[in-house]
Amino acid sequence: MSAAGRTSTRDIARAAVRAELGQVAFELFRREGFEKVTLDDLAAAAGVSRSTFLRYFGTKEDAVLSAFDAKGERVADALRTRPADEDDWTALRCALDTAIEPYHQDPDGSLAMTRLVRDTPALCARQLEKQHGWRPALARALAERAGFAEPPALGHWVRASAALDCLNVAVDHWTDSDGRLDLVSLLDEAFAALAPR
Repeated sequence: MSAAGRTSTRDIARAAVRAELGQVAFELFRREGFEKVTLDDLAAAAGVSRSTFLRYFGTKEDAVLSAFDAKGERVADALRTRPADEDDWTALRCALDTAIEPYHQDPDGSLAMTRLVRDTPALCARQLEKQHGWRPALARALAERAGFAEPPALGHWVRASAALDCLNVAVDHWTDSDGRLDLVSLLDEAFAALAPR
């Protein structure tokens, strides 16, 4: 087996362990409350040492929010693949379907996760920080679509930021409805409210 093959296998195994530890953490936080659970509790529930748990997640917040780490790049990649003749606002809306895939795959689990994050100030702040990190990737993808060789223009940054705000407002309304409202429709409505006329 080549070195590249070993690295790939190791990365896959690490990602699987990380996902499993994240799921254990989420279930424990959901049951006991985020503030009550310690890193030692998380390690014990997962059947690993504290140091092993910390190799995968540096903080309790990261254990819950690890799924957000790569989501911004996935949305940016989806944005780059949109048709060249599509306007930026439509392309952003379509690319954000990537971000809401988990809501379709597991609505109940997504609702529980969203509530946990919203109801825990430390998690809410950390999620917004992670999502703020998506803006550069989205702005760069918009600039690339426009053929910009230079860094993204102010308009690219503004549209990326506005799109993320639309996503957050739609998810908030979806959560407030206990998942009864359709998230796709809410996201469409949020984007329509800011669409150029």
